[in-house]
This record gives sequence, C-alpha cells and structure tokens, in this order.
Amino acid sequence: MPRRLVLLADTHVPQRARDLPAEVWAAVDAADVVVHAGDWVSLDLLDALEARAARLVGCYGNNDGPGLRARLPEVARVEVDGLRLGVVHETGPAQGREQRCDDAHPGLDVLVFGHSHIPWDSVTPRGMRLLNPGSPTDRRRQPTGTYLTAVVAEGVLAEATLHPVVRPGR
Repeated sequence: MPRRLVLLADTHVPQRARDLPAEVWAAVDAADVVVHAGDWVSLDLLDALEARAARLVGCYGNNDGPGLRARLPEVARVEVDGLRLGVVHETGPAQGREQRCDDAHPGLDVLVFGHSHIPWDSVTPRGMRLLNPGSPTDRRRQPTGTYLTAVVAEGVLAEATLHPVVRPGR
C-alpha cells in the first residue's frame, strides 16, 4: 500500500509565522509520514506535529535550541515501505551538493534537507534523490512559501509534488 508523505523544513514557528498554514495542517492530517528537516524554532510545533502526525520523522536545524536538540537528532534515518530515507538540515552550498551528499549519507535512497528555504530536487551520481521542500512560512527570495508531498510505493519514491503556499496579504 503506498505511503503518503509530507515534507517540511524551515517552519520557524512562531518567529516567521504564528502557526503552519491551514493547508499544511490538512496535508499533515492526510499523511502517513511527516518529515521535518529542521529549524522548527519552537518545541510547541514539535509537540503539535507529534500529536497530529501518524508518524513524524525530523532533525534539528541551526536555529533550534537545546530543547529541540535534546529531542531530535542531527540526522534522522528511517525506512518507509522499503525506501531508505534520511533527513538533515544543512547540506552546504548548491555547487557540489550531490557529491557531498553521496559521501556524507551512504546507503540512502532519498535525503530530505532544508536550511536554504529554496526548493531543490536533484539526483546524486550514486542515484540518491535530494529534496528540499523550501519553507511554508518564510519564502525568502521565492515567490511563495512551499512544501512537498510525496508517495512511496514498494521502496520507490513514486512521486514528489511541490506545493505553493500563498499566504493572505501576499
């Protein structure tokens, strides 16, 4: 049975937004697995996602304090329906990212990362898929905030879809 994933990063709640947008919460409620690639900023968001997500996988980011670091790893590794998935906040500059990630994260099929707030979708020389969902709450230089949904079936990432988040007043 295919597994539905929601991929998030750089939510920065409550600094950049008081809460996640309603459409993101709806996606969380519909997902089998929620993945968060760091910069939560608040333990309250971690608690809320743990309460609502069927399964939550996450790591801490550079803006996450001691409370979040005590509860989350720097790198998370899980298996979802046979897919070997990793989650890390930072992967360094765009140039050379694919080779660096191959070297730093062997044995993964997909690596979800954050930090830049810029969506990213590429494949490393070894064949690992690199995905950055951007940020649903802090668009930075992007036209809108973003998050990703994905489907995993029989150990394969069958699809990944980037969703724009248009906030009121923008």
